[in-house]
Amino acid sequence: MARRGEAQTRLDDAARAGWLYYVAGRTQDEIAAAMSISRQSAQRLVSLAVAEKLIKVRLDHPIAACMELAEAVKAKFGLRQVEIVPTDPGSDSASVGVAEAGAAELERWLKQPDPLIIGMGTGRTLRAMVDQLPPMECPQHRIVSLTGNISPDGSAAYFNVIFSMADAVKAPHFPMPLPVIVSSRDERDLLHRQPLVAPTIELGRRSDVTFVGIGEMGSNAPLLVDGFLRQDEMADLLAAGAAGEVCGWVFGADGKLLDHPVNERVASIPIPSRETSIVIGLARGRRKRDAIRAATIGGYINGLITDEDAARHLLAG
Repeated sequence: MARRGEAQTRLDDAARAGWLYYVAGRTQDEIAAAMSISRQSAQRLVSLAVAEKLIKVRLDHPIAACMELAEAVKAKFGLRQVEIVPTDPGSDSASVGVAEAGAAELERWLKQPDPLIIGMGTGRTLRAMVDQLPPMECPQHRIVSLTGNISPDGSAAYFNVIFSMADAVKAPHFPMPLPVIVSSRDERDLLHRQPLVAPTIELGRRSDVTFVGIGEMGSNAPLLVDGFLRQDEMADLLAAGAAGEVCGWVFGADGKLLDHPVNERVASIPIPSRETSIVIGLARGRRKRDAIRAATIGGYINGLITDEDAARHLLAG
């Protein structure tokens, strides 16, 4: 009990130091004096506040270059909304910047008083986005998962976000109790007809807004890294021209869904209609540029949150 109390006290101190630094605008010397600690201790507490995600930073300033890129991408591809964040050339993270922008956009939808159906894909960027959400009470909305939440070994899929999101915003949620990819088309069709699954599929089709990750193909592809596909299956998809995927649906560089056995085994709900709803894709970085382009050309999304590097790649082609 003593250890837990000491740990909690340190987090309390970190929260206080973080508030003084980021909100009150105090220097580390001033924080040290206010808390009767050394400057080094104040610095460590501020760092701890960030590491423990007690502090979430959002930049509330329109960057002209990003706004110009967003308008150009929006016009070129006929998208309904686009947000571009600065590129961090020193980061290989798949989510830096995009996750924060996605959280701000999702929060705007969640604050709407009228009931909404919010569809959610899966992946690292969406998980990082949900981690940025503040606690909210949103019982008027329904959250539905477009993808299965079961890993190949039968465990819960780590990057399925519906449970963590529902916990953060206190909204009714509807998971897909299925694997991401099943063994055959017949098995998929049978599972989709089950009484516990069919209503979730119907709800997902009626989503008012949907947030999806855009996955690349290759040795770093989430479908491969997370064990949903084997090496030989990935090699076969690449040979067939695979460029990216959304919710497990694999498409080529021309944006067309591949005529491939893997797509017949995807258990995800079909992506909601872009004619009647907003489908926002989130992705950034050099590794995902081709996947983002293909998803945009193919019309799988009509909203995009990405970084400057990917935006310029979209405009160059």
